[in-house]
Amino acid sequence: MKRSDLAVYFIMGTENCKDEPLVVLEDALKSGITFFQLREKGANALTGESLEKFALACQTLCKEYNVPFIINDNVQLALKINADGVHVGQDDAPIAQIREQFNGKIVGVSVHNDEEMKVAVEGGADYVGIGPIYETQSKADAKPAAGVSFLSKARRDYQDFPIVGIGGITTENASEVLAAGADGVAVISAICQSADRRETINLLK
Repeated sequence: MKRSDLAVYFIMGTENCKDEPLVVLEDALKSGITFFQLREKGANALTGESLEKFALACQTLCKEYNVPFIINDNVQLALKINADGVHVGQDDAPIAQIREQFNGKIVGVSVHNDEEMKVAVEGGADYVGIGPIYETQSKADAKPAAGVSFLSKARRDYQDFPIVGIGGITTENASEVLAAGADGVAVISAICQSADRRETINLLK
């Protein structure tokens, strides 16, 4: 994958949308997102067959617009439907093990400090997500907002490694995240709740 693939990284699950989720996704794809992660979490999250069906529908749309389609945390589902890759956190299986399962595919890892960053890079991750940069309402168990200081340090230490910033990012603060060294911004609410997704995506870029 190229660092430019991370420019506007859209994360969505059915619980994040006030409109029909597949309509939101297609609108976002038409409007210029460069990466999509299916993150199905929450009290009424889809599971089993209904989740698989929804994932396949998302995958079909992403293929149509030639945008990478990855799945958050659910390694089994990502392998089963042959997604373009997977994004994992620090509580999932070790990165080296996941790298092996996703040979030739995209593996992203959430990192929060120097040690986690080092393990991700050396373990074969294709990119890291650093955050939450700002306060976020989209993730119930989010860590406290960290600002851009660690992101800036990670960029200095790993000049060519793909990094995306995540957590509370809006059209107003995205430029700060990019100035700190991120290759792109990962957003949920900014796109899901937008009244004009094309304008929002252009501003995020």
